[in-house]
Amino acid sequence: MSLAADPVPSISHHGMLVLLVQIGVLLICAKGLSRLAAVVRLPAVVGELVAGVVLGPSLLGTAAPALSDWLLPREPEQTHLLGAVAQLGVLLLVGITGSHVDLELLRRRRVTVTWVSLGSVLLPLALGVGLGYLLPGSLLGAAGDRPSFALFIGIAVAVSALPVIAKTLLDMDLMHRDVGQVIIGAAAVSDVLGWLLLSIVSATATTGFRAGAVYESVGFLLLVLVAVVFVARPLIGAVMRPVARAGGDAGMTTVVIMIVLAAAGTCALNMEPVVGAFLCGVVISSLGIESRRFLDAVRPFVMAVLAPLFLATAGLQVELGALRDPVTLWAALVTLAVAVAAKFVGGYLGARMGRLDHDHALAIGAGLNARGVVEIVLASVGRNLGILNSASYTIIVLVAVVTSVMAPPILRRTTRRMAVTAGERLREREHSVHAVPS
Repeated sequence: MSLAADPVPSISHHGMLVLLVQIGVLLICAKGLSRLAAVVRLPAVVGELVAGVVLGPSLLGTAAPALSDWLLPREPEQTHLLGAVAQLGVLLLVGITGSHVDLELLRRRRVTVTWVSLGSVLLPLALGVGLGYLLPGSLLGAAGDRPSFALFIGIAVAVSALPVIAKTLLDMDLMHRDVGQVIIGAAAVSDVLGWLLLSIVSATATTGFRAGAVYESVGFLLLVLVAVVFVARPLIGAVMRPVARAGGDAGMTTVVIMIVLAAAGTCALNMEPVVGAFLCGVVISSLGIESRRFLDAVRPFVMAVLAPLFLATAGLQVELGALRDPVTLWAALVTLAVAVAAKFVGGYLGARMGRLDHDHALAIGAGLNARGVVEIVLASVGRNLGILNSASYTIIVLVAVVTSVMAPPILRRTTRRMAVTAGERLREREHSVHAVPS
């Protein structure tokens, strides 16, 4: 006689109440503060992140601890519920980020983009890794050894925020300009390399930094890239063609399923799920406008609801009190200085090696300096892996916010002196900017 399995306990009434209130309050604060940020000409990501800081231990936890304990209880089950909702937002956000990668643009501008990418990625990566070995041990997370931590800091210094940069260029009417095209191409390369390197860090963080783990993670990474080119792209294309002909909302459902399953695939290989989501977004976008429009249809909900919820949740982990420690404060200032200088100088030198003039090189260095939401996703991954603790997480988020705020005014000042060429006017008339949506 078979015995029926015991039913799985459902979420408690109180747990459901708290989750619903958390989502509502976080979204109210995130959207309200993002509108306020826009009024003072700051990126929306700043306001959405600050919402979490306000509701987290830094402010609400100090001013009204009883209310904070009810709204944000420390029980793992309750924390994981909100984290799961935010994680879905991360995967879809990163998938949409991948859709900004214009492979045709990279091919068309390959010489200049190659030089700019080499300068803006290799120099910051090298300086960031060196900085990671020099930062105090008090910034290491519980599961982080020094090599993994150093490589993670290198990646954090090297990445650029492709979605933030694309939105900035569109808002400033620079996407059709030559300088905007180069910035987008180089930012795409830095993001791709950043996510791929993150997969190595993720694998070594769980097994320890040793030669065997590095070789294994590199092998899995190469396997994934080969599978993306020779298996995933033809398969996704075969699925998307009939879906595109059928119309309706099936396309939106299909791209969400693909992003989630791609994330599951890299997760199964002990790589970060965001790597699979990013590569899936690149593949879907590369199939053409018919496939890309389904990602465009998903984008409004992701950007209006899921992304602000994730950013506010990320802000909950920021401990501003950690900056009261002189060692942590100095570490934050040094990290910020290295991140800004390395990216700016690397982008500038790469542009000059690519035979661009001084003004174009300055604009490229300024544009690539923005880290934005990509850096915040990266910091969240580092915190979840145990490579970062609350202090180092706060430092990385601080770099993301400050560099995103710095980019637009410097870009505005440097591009003002550039004459518009005939080729740029033609590109604007042909509306080629549709390849990199906001």
